[in-house]
Amino acid sequence: PSVPPAMAAIPRRIFAAGGLARGQWRGYQYSVGASGIPELHRHATTILCVRKGDRLCMIGDGQATQGSMIKKPNAKKVRRLSPNVVAGFAGSTADCMSLMDRLEGKLEEYPGQLLRASVELAKLWRLDRYLRHLEAVLIVADENIALEVTGNGDVLESHDGVLAVGSGSVYALAAARALVPFEELSARDCAERAMQIAGDMCTGTNHQFVIEEIGPETIAKSEK
Repeated sequence: PSVPPAMAAIPRRIFAAGGLARGQWRGYQYSVGASGIPELHRHATTILCVRKGDRLCMIGDGQATQGSMIKKPNAKKVRRLSPNVVAGFAGSTADCMSLMDRLEGKLEEYPGQLLRASVELAKLWRLDRYLRHLEAVLIVADENIALEVTGNGDVLESHDGVLAVGSGSVYALAAARALVPFEELSARDCAERAMQIAGDMCTGTNHQFVIEEIGPETIAKSEK
């Protein structure tokens, strides 16, 4: 059978003939069984970032899984790194926290330059022999820009102010994009309603949310 086009970029040498190969591609885990067809496994969580007007809202669910078992309903996957920088992660906790620590180091090295810090993190993540095996996807944002950062070297900025990663990302992303045009809804309103939909549809996402916002008040605080 042919390999799905989305997975065609994975080198064939990783496929174990008749066995099982595992690895990482574009920040996501995959496995290849005896059929030879790779299966992509998005991390069982949803992180959503919505920018509207002068406010940005990042929201993540709290479900932590181990295999097919739900181990914890209230994990914190969204963090405030500074008064005007927030980040959310999907992936294994130890890997994500390791990357968060390195991102904070890059932000100290390049203060006020989130894009530069993210690019430097992506370069390090891709090239370092230890970091390249970390299985995670990050969304980082400040008052000016929101970025998705992966272990494949991708640093992606949304064209419409909405970003999502994780197993429920397609549901949250579609719902948020549909809600943003309604003027009466704030960035937080859009994010919460979109995550409710993602939690209803995705088995890896629950309804216990952690929310961080950036607005004029946090920007003023960071300038003091």
